Amino acid sequence: MQEILTFLYENILSVALMVMLIFAGIFLSSKMRFMQFGRFGYMMKNTAGTLFDKNVHKREQGAVSPFQAVTTALAGTIGTGSIAGLATALVSGGPGAVFWMWVSALFGMVTKYSEIVLSLKYREKNSDGAYVGGPMYYIKNGLGIKWLAALFAIFAMIACLGTGNATQSNSISTVLNSTLNIPVWVTGIVLTIIVGAVILGGVKRIASVNEKLVPVMAVFFIVASVVALGVNFTKIPAAFALIFKEAFNFKAAFGGVAGYGVIAAMRYGIGRGVFTNEAGLGSAPIAHAASSTKDPAKQGLWGMFEVFVTTIVICTLSALVVLTSDVYLDAFYAGTQPMMNGIAVNGPSLSSAAFGEPLAFVGEVGIAVATVFFALSTILGWAYYGEVCAGYLFRKHSKIAVWSYRIVYVVFVFIGALANLGLIWSIADVMNVLMAVPNLIGIIGLYKVVVSVTRDHFRKNKSSDETPVSESTPSEQ
Repeated sequence: MQEILTFLYENILSVALMVMLIFAGIFLSSKMRFMQFGRFGYMMKNTAGTLFDKNVHKREQGAVSPFQAVTTALAGTIGTGSIAGLATALVSGGPGAVFWMWVSALFGMVTKYSEIVLSLKYREKNSDGAYVGGPMYYIKNGLGIKWLAALFAIFAMIACLGTGNATQSNSISTVLNSTLNIPVWVTGIVLTIIVGAVILGGVKRIASVNEKLVPVMAVFFIVASVVALGVNFTKIPAAFALIFKEAFNFKAAFGGVAGYGVIAAMRYGIGRGVFTNEAGLGSAPIAHAASSTKDPAKQGLWGMFEVFVTTIVICTLSALVVLTSDVYLDAFYAGTQPMMNGIAVNGPSLSSAAFGEPLAFVGEVGIAVATVFFALSTILGWAYYGEVCAGYLFRKHSKIAVWSYRIVYVVFVFIGALANLGLIWSIADVMNVLMAVPNLIGIIGLYKVVVSVTRDHFRKNKSSDETPVSESTPSEQ
């Protein structure tokens, strides 16, 4: 089963997903007049520029604050893929993968913006009076296709147990075992207790923890990367040159047939970009829908900010640390796999080795710490996604469904810490593709609503002195 799923994903589904996401990104960007460029300053002013504004931390009864919604979504996106995933993409796709990662992020900014706008536009309140939303709600309430909405919820629930849970807990137990010799079962028990204590308290407790955890871990990783790059600063210009050169080079990374280089760079770069910022998958809008924000476009700007931070900032720093390391460069120019002490390295081991060169043992421990916090935040973020989907599918018994899902989710934390995750990874990869399909149908089918909401937002905020996103007047659906 694992072999079949792996073959389907690597040869068919991953390529199909790449094409769909790029098409959606270009289509939506054209309809929104490429607002990720023209409105970039406005976006930064109304997101990063408001971090110390008390209003962004205020919330109403039955909701979380706009900033808590953002950090919960960021918790789901800034995972081990930002560290280990980038290293894998560089080995499989070469330095050019970074360029295509940037491309996917630039178009993904508008895709994620559109998801969040629709999520707030069509959200509902559950029996507890809390806001709930996401692709299943805007597919049902906007497009009126209930069966497609149910499919998204089913695929997302399964993906949460794998992508957002078991694989993350396994990364934590593995890195602590290899770095500090902590038995995996000990990590599994401690992690299960921590996650259980948080998610059993519901979205408000998850949001409260992530509001404190996400900024700290992001700053920690950025500082560690900047210090590492400061030591290797003379190699940075060459690293950027290598990125642009290899993005269109017909020589394969680490050997191979002519033409494979460009295809591999696009495939792994775009693919890694998607799975680090989740633009188009439909997961992050679930967290944003819980926000107390009344203006969908305003919260959508935070989605654009998420993509910028996770991919353009954090993933680029992670990639540059690897691209300025001898362990990677020596192997790249020799056309071989990266080796450390005679052992091939990839993923977390390659990132650890790359950080260890300029920062010695401190760098390796730092990567271990970063991996733990990045993975933990992802587990917490995806826990909320799964329970909202469970509540949607079993609305008449939503409380029972949500609590049952929380218990199952906590159990999977322990299973993931100890298990061989080959099959779980394969199932999760396929589920990620399957949940993206109905979501993309939803946002493309409702793009006129996004344009209308955005136009209204900028009309009310004329102080920006900017031209409205669209001069057309599409009717809301």
